[in-house]
Amino acid sequence: MFIINYHTYPYITKKGTHFWGTHMVFCLWDIWVDFGVADGNIIELFSDGACKGNPGLGGWGVLIKNSKTLYELKGTQQQTTNNRMELVAVIEGLRSIKEHAHIEITTDSMYVKNGINQWINNWKKNGWKTAAKKSVKNKDLWQELDELVQKYSIKWLWVKGHSGHPGNERADQLANEAIAEFQDKNNTLIF
Repeated sequence: MFIINYHTYPYITKKGTHFWGTHMVFCLWDIWVDFGVADGNIIELFSDGACKGNPGLGGWGVLIKNSKTLYELKGTQQQTTNNRMELVAVIEGLRSIKEHAHIEITTDSMYVKNGINQWINNWKKNGWKTAAKKSVKNKDLWQELDELVQKYSIKWLWVKGHSGHPGNERADQLANEAIAEFQDKNNTLIF
């Protein structure tokens, strides 16, 4: 087994994506990992988001693995929310995996799991409005996630956060490491 740890590498995406403008993200996502899609292996993706203040400095972490490979991603955004970081973690994880893979995504966010499995169809049907006729929060990320999930076969799993689940704990650690590294690099403390 080998570990690839791509992080703290700045990138800029094209205009129109949610990272254009004032957001700062550290991650190299132009690298695709071949997790043996052809041999039918299940890929496990563990994602988590964190935020120091809500809104505040946010971090996200992703652990991706199959029987042969372990891959980690993490990044930060300024002036964001925990829910946005939860969504970004899943999006960045999926972006790093070749299309048509079979993936089990484990998250501790009911917001992400229920949003993508239950609420999104009604949001789309109602012109991205909630049942209360309000605009869907984080619409840009939900639309991006909705587009991405069409390219894979995904099973969604939920675990309680901070309950000792190894994959979830590592994703949480990566998200918080990303925040700490950003603070160290920029000599900032956020409480």
